[in-house]
Amino acid sequence: MPPLMEISVVPTGKEGASLGDTTVKVLRVIQKHGLKYELNAMGTTIEGDLDALFAVAREMHEACFGMGYPRVITVIKLDDRRDKYLTMRYKVESVQKKMGTRSGAGR
Repeated sequence: MPPLMEISVVPTGKEGASLGDTTVKVLRVIQKHGLKYELNAMGTTIEGDLDALFAVAREMHEACFGMGYPRVITVIKLDDRRDKYLTMRYKVESVQKKMGTRSGAGR
């Protein structure tokens, strides 16, 4: 499977609680690198090789400083499985199949 990285970038130190516009600018970094990703309410999962994942994480982190934030907290979780080729989509669909549901059906 290509390595998966879950990343949450939390810039702080500016007035206001909304981060929607900042999130869009940070997601543009992933798009620029052409990596597959899925946004969720608490972070983003990105699929790609290790070098690309670490490079994009650094660039996402630095992008917030470029927007004037004085502090950025970035949390990264990495899943690197090398015995089987699985994608992020496969992992989600596998669990949904076992539950007999589709995404969000448990609400």
